[in-house]
Amino acid sequence: MQRFVDNVLAVTKESVKTFTYESVNNIVRFINGISALLLAILPGKATVLESIHGWELRPTFRGPRLPRWMENGVSSFNQFIHDLSTDSDSSSSVDYLSGDEDNDEDMHFSTPLSQASHSFSKYDKRQTRRIKCLFSWIMWPAKFILKIPISLWRSSRFSGSTIPSSPGRRQLSHLHSKKFHFMKDNIVYRTTDRRRGVVEDIQLAIEIFIEAVFDVVHKAAHIFLSPIEAFRSLFSWWFGSHDSASGESPIDCVDTSIPTATLGEDDPTPTERPFHQSLNTDARTCQDVITELGYPYEAFRVVTSDGYVLLLERIPRREARKAVYLQHGILDSSMGWISNGVVGSPAFAAFDQGYDVFLGNFRGLVSREHVDKKISSRQYWRYSINEHGMRDIPAMIEKIHQVKTSELKNNQLNQEEEVDDGQPYKLCAICHSLGGAAILMYIITSRIEEKPHRLSRLILLSPAGFHDDSSIAFTLVEYLCLLLAPILAPLLPGLYIPTRFFRMLLNKLARDFHNYPALGGLVQTLMSYGVGGDSSNWVGVLGLPHYNMNDMPGVSFYVALHLAQMKRAGKFMMFDYGSPAANMEVYGSPEPLDLGEYYGLIDIPVDLVAGKKDEVIRSSMVKKHYRLMKDSDVEASYEEFEYAHLDFTFSHHEELLAYVMSRLMLVAPPSIQRHNQKVARLKRKDGNGSTG
Repeated sequence: MQRFVDNVLAVTKESVKTFTYESVNNIVRFINGISALLLAILPGKATVLESIHGWELRPTFRGPRLPRWMENGVSSFNQFIHDLSTDSDSSSSVDYLSGDEDNDEDMHFSTPLSQASHSFSKYDKRQTRRIKCLFSWIMWPAKFILKIPISLWRSSRFSGSTIPSSPGRRQLSHLHSKKFHFMKDNIVYRTTDRRRGVVEDIQLAIEIFIEAVFDVVHKAAHIFLSPIEAFRSLFSWWFGSHDSASGESPIDCVDTSIPTATLGEDDPTPTERPFHQSLNTDARTCQDVITELGYPYEAFRVVTSDGYVLLLERIPRREARKAVYLQHGILDSSMGWISNGVVGSPAFAAFDQGYDVFLGNFRGLVSREHVDKKISSRQYWRYSINEHGMRDIPAMIEKIHQVKTSELKNNQLNQEEEVDDGQPYKLCAICHSLGGAAILMYIITSRIEEKPHRLSRLILLSPAGFHDDSSIAFTLVEYLCLLLAPILAPLLPGLYIPTRFFRMLLNKLARDFHNYPALGGLVQTLMSYGVGGDSSNWVGVLGLPHYNMNDMPGVSFYVALHLAQMKRAGKFMMFDYGSPAANMEVYGSPEPLDLGEYYGLIDIPVDLVAGKKDEVIRSSMVKKHYRLMKDSDVEASYEEFEYAHLDFTFSHHEELLAYVMSRLMLVAPPSIQRHNQKVARLKRKDGNGSTG
């Protein structure tokens, strides 16, 4: 009778799961189909999506892809549980600090998206607590139902789990090979984006709920049909739980522990490891990507003159006398320079060409890294492009100079060498968008203040600075920023997603946009309309790991206001503080400095690269930089490619990468003189002078 009931319940459970899954599937298929129709109606679809590889450009009613925990359309709940526990182990917290911990400036850690992610303001914590409270009340019945079978299952596992010992040397070597393959699988698992989308989470939650409900029904049927055995199990569990050392009831535990043992271990005694439901978001850091691809990694904490804490990351080649500094643009991070992997990323290409690679990160993270731990949101986001060019970049370049000078000076092979110009290395800079405007500001202001900028060449990919030729969308944003600045500045100091829940939602939606091509294409088209029709893969960029639930790049309202001021004036100028008196106090003149008038101070070669399909910073605006530089006798070059704005960093284009590397190779390492030869020449000169 018991077997008959079990079979009936099993068939019913699978039928219910299949029905609910197909219902969700049909709903998503309907949404995907409506998106396909809208995508076909909207103008400009072909031009927007033509540069995105792997996307279905024609409208389709194709059903969505199966979740990762479904195999051939059949639910594999046990496989999901295994993957979930493996993911929990592989995503455990790692100590990112290395090197000398006492050295406060040379602290090595992960990325600006990891260490800073745990410092939230009181407002963020309060908002997160409210959301958790709300969801806990909504999900309380399901949580209560889930705890009963989990506790019963845990007690049965504790009482009945035994692990056999290894019988011999041959079997032991076999187990060690198993362990090697398991570790290898874990590495592949970590390097692959295995996040679940929102739809997959809904399907998974439904399946977990159905499993829990039928488990309760199965236990009830078992108690009804075999009351003596059930009471015996309950009796042993009751006294076993009271005799346990922890003294906690399994129902009250938030994270249950499962006894496990890894094959091939010397001591196969079961050990407890926490089992909890992972949110499965992609929160890989720049360090994760670099090290998992087999490259070395290092990071430095850099503190600016106004107290902002930046992360300068590095793919180190300490003996190299050629270094390159890569600086990202707005709403980006160092992840953009490595996002295409080994083959198509500028950072890896430069390292393979013998360069010591440094990846800069601007201020502007949700976690608000600052020496003042209690800094308010309004104070933190009060900065413009001025601070990027006059505080962030100088701090990072001085750190590069300090590190390279120290390493090359202490290099045993170079103890008897001297450099002609006193700088034992050559430093080039590759900058994109806002980073290009900031590096130009840095060089000009350094020359005005008669300070060394330490750079040998600039490669600027679609640099910001001039914006008077822009789309209607940007013109509208400009007028709104300038008109509503007195109201928006105190109310909206920074543009970012403030809570972990909504950042997690965005991270998961990026996976849904990839899984459902028509929906993703519709979102891609609408986003491109918002930025003037630019055909960059905006949805693909949202899928990058730096847009995760822990932290995320943001943008200050004053940076947006600064760009609006440049567009209105038609000049590449510094921030206008709103009154002649305020400008006089900062610049010594009633108006902000027009940086274009000081291009004659640029004393290094500059390579300008523009995109013909770039509607964010049009090629005509990059040409304006070029014309002013040529008029000021700057050694400048100009090149155009058939690219959109994000193609310069996010997309893999061999032609662009080859061009950038060719410009880098034009910089030769500093000429070296042998110290002993120099001393010998001086002695001969002195000897000749004395005999004469």
